[in-house]
Amino acid sequence: MPEGPSILIAKAQMTEFIGHKVITAAGNAKIDIPRLENKKLEDIKTWGKHLLLCFDGFTIRIHFLLFGTYRINETKEAKLRLGLTFATGAINIYTASVKVLEGNVNSYYDWSADVMQEEWDEKSALKKLSNKPNMLICDALLEQDIFSGVGNIIKNEVLYRVYVHPESITGQIPPDKLRQIAEEARVYSFDFLRWKNEGTLKKHWLAHTKKICKRCDLPMHKHYTGTKKRRSFFCTNCQKLYI
Repeated sequence: MPEGPSILIAKAQMTEFIGHKVITAAGNAKIDIPRLENKKLEDIKTWGKHLLLCFDGFTIRIHFLLFGTYRINETKEAKLRLGLTFATGAINIYTASVKVLEGNVNSYYDWSADVMQEEWDEKSALKKLSNKPNMLICDALLEQDIFSGVGNIIKNEVLYRVYVHPESITGQIPPDKLRQIAEEARVYSFDFLRWKNEGTLKKHWLAHTKKICKRCDLPMHKHYTGTKKRRSFFCTNCQKLYI
C-alpha cells in the first residue's frame, strides 16, 4: 500500500495537468465518468494515502489500496479504473478505489492530521493518542485520523528509531517517548520522500524486512502485531516493551 510520501510523488508527477481540461475520461470506476469530460483540473491535493483531483464543485478521491498503481502518459496491461486524457498527456489509474467528494474538499479532511502537511499538529496527535490508552502503539501509528500518511514501513522504522517495541501499550509509554514517536513520524516521512525520489529507500531501512538488528547484532523478530495484523520487524533487546 503506498504511504503518504509516495502519494506526494504521484501528485508531483501529475501537476503538469493542473489548469487543463479533461478531453476524454474512461475506466470502470463506479462514478459518473462522463461528468469529468470538459472539466478543468483545478488542483491536486493529498491527505495521507488519498490523492485528490480537484474540479469545480467536486473532487475525485483516489486510494491505491494494497496494489493500486498509476501511469503518466502511458498505459499498462490491466483493467483501467480511471483514465483522464488532456491535450498534453494522460493520467491512468489501476486497481484503486475511486470516489467522488461533492462540494468543498476542505470539509472532508482534517489537514492537521497529515504528518506531511504544513498544518500538521503534533499536539493534536498526542491528545488523540491519550484518548486511546489501551491501543498498541503499532496500531496507533497506523490510525489515519492521528497519523495520516503513516503506513507499515514508516511504523516499523519509527519504532526502531525511538527504541520502542511495537506491542507496547500506548497509555504505558512515557509522555516524552510519545512525543518522540510523533516527531519521528513526521521526520521519517520526509526522509522516506527524499530517499524514494533518489531511488534509495530500501538501502536506508533499519528494521523493515531486516533479519539482524544493526545495533545489537541479534536476530530481528517478525510478527503480525495488533488488531490490524500488519507485519512488524523489531529487536526485543533494544526496543523496550511498555506494558
